[in-house]
Amino acid sequence: MDLGEAWESEARAWIAWARAPGHDSYVRFHRDLFFPLLPAPGRATVDVGCGEGRVSRDLAALGHRVIGIERSPTLAAAAQAAAPTMDVRCADAVAMPLDDASADLAVAFMTLQDMDDLDGALREIVRVLEPGGCLCAAVVHPLNSAGKFERLTADARLVIAGDYLRPFRYADTVERDGLKMTFHSMHRSFEAYFTAFQNAGLTIDTVREPAMPEDRLRTDASRRWQRLPLFLHLRARRA
Repeated sequence: MDLGEAWESEARAWIAWARAPGHDSYVRFHRDLFFPLLPAPGRATVDVGCGEGRVSRDLAALGHRVIGIERSPTLAAAAQAAAPTMDVRCADAVAMPLDDASADLAVAFMTLQDMDDLDGALREIVRVLEPGGCLCAAVVHPLNSAGKFERLTADARLVIAGDYLRPFRYADTVERDGLKMTFHSMHRSFEAYFTAFQNAGLTIDTVREPAMPEDRLRTDASRRWQRLPLFLHLRARRA
């Protein structure tokens, strides 16, 4: 089962997880850390791996003309149902049903680590971006996907027991507030992301490793994410 099939198997669980009020980090703090990377709305914004549509809906509220691309039929249908007037297309990120140079912005929010063919997806993003077009991406930080905290305390050590440099697939099952979700992803080093962007013809101009904001902490143990980053944010442009 590839990553796309794995996410289709978790689609109903993800819809419940993503739409539970205040449940996920996206609503709690991550959206507000990521969106300042984005340029102003332009011709078209492609939401690559739009899932159930929460990022697409927020982009549309900011004035973006959004085209959502989602491989999972269940998630694509949920995104369309939640925003009937939005353009949502059920398609793989490596073969998007879009014309060459038809968009000036692509957003890949927490999706690139969930794709088997990162190189193919980035080449396809470059194809649909106009020259000078922008890709803004958020991924699980490679330190986070490679390592684990020894315990859930503010001063806990992060231990990388395996291999940081070698890509590997992993699955994290999380239960919280009565909801259970398994996240299927691929660990890649920062160099692997940088090289993939470079090979696709993208020049990274901004790198951010955001810390959890003080006013969004729920427990003292969450302070461990003020010492080490949960996420990696990248902004790049097509040459």
